[in-house]
Amino acid sequence: MTERRPATDEEAKALASSLRMRILRICLSEPRTNKQIAAILGRDPASVLHHTRTLVRTGFLEAQQERRGARGAREIPYLATRKSWQLEAPAMDRVLLDAFLEEVALAPAADVDATRLGLRLSPEDMAEFRSRLQALLEEFAARPDDASAPAWSLFFALHPDPNRP
Repeated sequence: MTERRPATDEEAKALASSLRMRILRICLSEPRTNKQIAAILGRDPASVLHHTRTLVRTGFLEAQQERRGARGAREIPYLATRKSWQLEAPAMDRVLLDAFLEEVALAPAADVDATRLGLRLSPEDMAEFRSRLQALLEEFAARPDDASAPAWSLFFALHPDPNRP
C-alpha cells in the first residue's frame, strides 16, 4: 500500500481548492495547456493560470516540453504528478466533496452509478473493511492508464452515520 505522509502547510493550501482538484483531474493522463484547462473548466485562462502555477510550484503539476501552438504562440502543457495520492490533508476532505459535486453535476445522470450503504461493524471488522478497500483502490490506482478506454472518476467517503446512533 502507498504510505501516505501528512501534507505540508503549502501542499495543504494548494489542495484546499475544488478548482485545483479539478485541474489535477484534467491533467491526470494527458498534458494540457493552461488555455485547454481553462476551456474545459469554462473559465478565463488568466484566472486559471494562478491555480496552475500554484500546482506547479507545489509539485502537483509538472511542466512538459514547451511547444508552439497553431498560431506559433508558446505553449506549456502540464501533467499531474499524482503526488496528491500520497498525501493526507484534513482540509482536503470537504474540497474533495466539492470537486466531486462539481464534476458529477457535469455528467449525464444516467451515467452516474451511486451506492449508499449503512453498516454496523465491530472495530476489527471495520479495520478489515478499511484495509481491503484501501488495497483495492491502490491496486487500480497503480494500473497504467489505457488511453483508448473511457475515463472514470471515483469518490469515496466513509463517515459515522448521524442518523443511526
